[in-house]
Amino acid sequence: MKYKNFALSAIALAASSVAFAQSPDSQVTLYGTLDASVQALHGASTQSRVQSGGLSDSRIGLRGSEDLGGGLKAFFTLESGINLDDGTNGQGSFWGRQAFVGLATPYGKVSLGRQYSSIYELTSDFSQFSNVGVGASTAVIGGFGGYEPVRGSNNSATGNGGPTRVNNSVKLESASYKGFTAGALWGAGEVAGDTFGNRTSDIYGRYNGHGFEGMVSVVNDKSDQLGRNVRTVSGAAAYDWGNYRFNGGLIQVDDRSVADKDGKGYWLGASYRMGPHLFKSQYVESSNDGALADGKTQAFGVGYQYDLSKRTALYSSVTRFKNDGLGYVDRAAGLIPVGLTDASHRNLTEVVAGIRTSF
Repeated sequence: MKYKNFALSAIALAASSVAFAQSPDSQVTLYGTLDASVQALHGASTQSRVQSGGLSDSRIGLRGSEDLGGGLKAFFTLESGINLDDGTNGQGSFWGRQAFVGLATPYGKVSLGRQYSSIYELTSDFSQFSNVGVGASTAVIGGFGGYEPVRGSNNSATGNGGPTRVNNSVKLESASYKGFTAGALWGAGEVAGDTFGNRTSDIYGRYNGHGFEGMVSVVNDKSDQLGRNVRTVSGAAAYDWGNYRFNGGLIQVDDRSVADKDGKGYWLGASYRMGPHLFKSQYVESSNDGALADGKTQAFGVGYQYDLSKRTALYSSVTRFKNDGLGYVDRAAGLIPVGLTDASHRNLTEVVAGIRTSF
């Protein structure tokens, strides 16, 4: 715990001295999100619990930049996940959400460290619900955080950080050209004697203009040592029309290893904003096949959010999860408590009420 206490002290020191340490050409920002909810799940039995993360995963972070002149700018992000219900770390390491440094030019930017893959951005930015792994907005209803729920696991083939965040990565992204951007990421496996062992590669393209957004992504996750090879192809789009927003996406997982854990799925959502009130709904369907027995999950959720201010919101949601097939996987918010489902009661209903604030 000593290193965590030291890191927290460093954050506090940084926050107190930012105004004095900055030059006119540089800036450092301390930021965070705190989100917790009460969740009730009903299946074969009923259980209630307090969960961290509903609209967003809880986190604290530092981001900064320095203008170097000539169109060059240095930047960095350090971000730590927090399980607000019990105070533990969200990703198993202190700066587990993001940790990278980079250089921006008029033509694009390059960054190095632990970074989001395009799967994370696609399943988060084009969904009515967040793609957090627990809480009201689960990966099931939120558009598949990582391979979940298509593959039935949020772990990567290589173990190099996971499909949503990639360790040891170099990321290149172009500047926007008439709304178009393109990027590529390489996660080095750092295997001795095998340059391409345990590597993750990621290419993507994105467009934003005239109320329309779209994104396509191809991620290859391969481990020569473990005999794993997974390719994920995904695409999503959203359209804003006045106070309405419509979105949808699809994902295809091709497991080329002996495990053959293939899967596919899609999601469709819509929302309407009326002042501080936000009403939203989303339907998600996914299935696994291949060497696994066939299984399918369907989920439909409706949500309501009331913005108390620009930083603080109250929210609630009701979601129905329907699990079918011989190889179905109990899916709702994170790990399903033992006894909540059984062979005769596979389906779940989830009711959530929570609060989120940010700084």
